[in-house]
Amino acid sequence: MNQAESSKLKLMVVDDEPDNLDLLYRTFRREFKVYKADGALTALDILDEEGEMALIISDQRMPVMNGTEFLSKTVERFPETIRILLTGYTDVEDLVDAINTGQVFKYITKPWSPEELKATVRQASELYLLLKQRTFELRRALRREELFNSITRAIRESLDYKSTLQTIVDAISKNFDADWGILRAVEGKELVLEPFCYHKPLEPKNLEIIKDSLPQMEEVFTTLNTKVATQGFDEAQQSQIVVPLLYKQELQALISLFSGSKESQYWQESDLQLLEAVGEQAALAISQAKLYQRTQQQTEKMQAELNVARQIQTNLLRQSPPELEGVRIEAICHAAREVGGDFFEVYHHPQGDTWLAVGDVSGKGVPAALFMASAISILRRELSQEKSPEPEEVVKNVNQTMSEDLFSTNCFITLLIARYTPDTGRMVYTNAGHIYPMVWSHRQLSQGKPIQVNYLKARGIPVGILPTWRGVSGELTLNPGDVFLLTSDGITEASVTKPLPNGRKNTNEWEINSTMLNQEGLWQLICQEPDPFNLKHLLTTVREYTSEVQEDDQTMLHLEIL
Repeated sequence: MNQAESSKLKLMVVDDEPDNLDLLYRTFRREFKVYKADGALTALDILDEEGEMALIISDQRMPVMNGTEFLSKTVERFPETIRILLTGYTDVEDLVDAINTGQVFKYITKPWSPEELKATVRQASELYLLLKQRTFELRRALRREELFNSITRAIRESLDYKSTLQTIVDAISKNFDADWGILRAVEGKELVLEPFCYHKPLEPKNLEIIKDSLPQMEEVFTTLNTKVATQGFDEAQQSQIVVPLLYKQELQALISLFSGSKESQYWQESDLQLLEAVGEQAALAISQAKLYQRTQQQTEKMQAELNVARQIQTNLLRQSPPELEGVRIEAICHAAREVGGDFFEVYHHPQGDTWLAVGDVSGKGVPAALFMASAISILRRELSQEKSPEPEEVVKNVNQTMSEDLFSTNCFITLLIARYTPDTGRMVYTNAGHIYPMVWSHRQLSQGKPIQVNYLKARGIPVGILPTWRGVSGELTLNPGDVFLLTSDGITEASVTKPLPNGRKNTNEWEINSTMLNQEGLWQLICQEPDPFNLKHLLTTVREYTSEVQEDDQTMLHLEIL
C-alpha cells in the first residue's frame, strides 16, 4: 500500500442492494479507502477486523437488522465515527430513533442526489478530522493534567506557610524526577536565605556543583525569566532549571531543580512549559498560604484585643450590686460574642433612691459595645445629679446626647430605667422601647397561691429614633415579697428546643406555639423557680429549654422586696 493510499480516511458503505453498494463504492473510492458490506452483520464483522471507520453510510431498510439498529451498535465502540443514514421513506419515528440512538450526523432520502451526497460526505470527513484533532489534543491535555493535578493536589493539602513551601519543592522535584530541589521564598522585596530542599542521596562532588550553581537563582530573581544551565567537571554533570513562581506578576518564590545527565540538554521544552504551568499554581498556593498566615496572625491579634475589650466591658458593668437594707438585687449580663451591646446599671442615690436600668444597643459586637460604653457613661452622669431626677428626664437627656450619633450609624438603644424609693415602696419607670418589666409576688407563688404576673406596659420609642424622645412613664407600689424583673430580648427571643413545663396549679398556664421563648414562656419557667428567687438559677433553667448556641446578648436584672 503506497503512502497516498494509507493516508486516506476509511469509509464503509452498507446496503443490501448490490447496485447501490457498487454505486457508493465507485463514488468514493478515489478519495477514501472504501469497505463494502451487504448487510449489518457483515458490516459488524468488518469493523471487528478493521477497527474504526471515519464514516459509515448505511441504508435504513435492510433484512435482519435495519440501519438504525446497526448504527446504534457502533456508537459505544467508535464514538468518533460519523454516521450517515440512507432512507427510502420518511418514517418520522425511525428518523428520530436514528438520530437519538445511532448518533446519526445526517439522513439522506433515496434516490439521492450525487452532488448532495458528496457534499455531505465531504462535510462529515472534515468534521471527523476535526474531532480526531480535538480528541488528540484533549488526550494530551489530560495526560498533562494528570501530572498537573498530582502536583497541585499535594500543594493544596496544606495551608501552613512553611509546610506549603516544603510540600511544593517535594512534589515538584519528585514528579519531575529531580535529584535535588531548592525553593527560596520571597518576602517583601527580598529573597529569603533559608532554603527548603528536596534531595536524593548525592555524591559530595554533586553537592559542590549545586553549591556553585546557586547564583543562578539570584539572576532569575532579578530577570524573572526561567533559566536552564548545565555545568560540571570530570564525568559529573548537572542540568539545572530555575523557575520564578509568579502570581499576578508578583514573585512569590524561586524553585531550582537539578538532575545529573550525560546529555547537555536534559530539560526539554515540554518540561519547561509544564514546570512553568505548575509554577503558576504553586505561586497561587504560596500566596494563599501567606494570606492565611497573615489572617491567622491578625485573628490572634484581634482576639487578644477583644479579650482586653471584654475585660474592660466586664469591669465597666458593676458585677456586684450594692447591698441595701430591705431589698435584694441581682444582675447578669452575658455577651453573645467577645463584647456586646447589652448593659445594666444599679445605682444608689445619696437621697435614698435605688436606680435600676437595662439597655440593649441594636446590633452586636464592637460597634454595639462602643455605644454601650457611651450609654453607661451618660446614664451614670445623669443619675449622679445632686437631686434624684425623674426617669423620664433621664431618658430624654440620654436621647438628646446620643441621638445624632445613633441616627447617623442607623443604630438605636432600647432602655428601661426605674427608680425605687424604699420609704414609700413607690417604683417609677420609663421604658424606651424595651421588653416589658415583670412584677409578681414570688413569696405567694412559692406558697402555691393564685397569682398573676404584671407586665408593665407603659412604653415609648427607643433612644436614637427621634431628636426628642417621646413616651410616658409608669408607676406602681411594691410590697414585701414582690419581684421586679428586667430582661433583654436575648432571653425572650431565645429559640425553644424542648417543650416547656405546664405551669403550676392556680397559676396562669400559657400555651406556647412559638419557636421563641417570649415573655409568656419565661413566666412558665419562673413559675417553676423555688423560693428564694435566684437569677442565676433562672438563667440555667432558661438555657436548659433553649438552644445551646447563644444567639444574642442575654441580660437580666431583678429587685426583690424583702
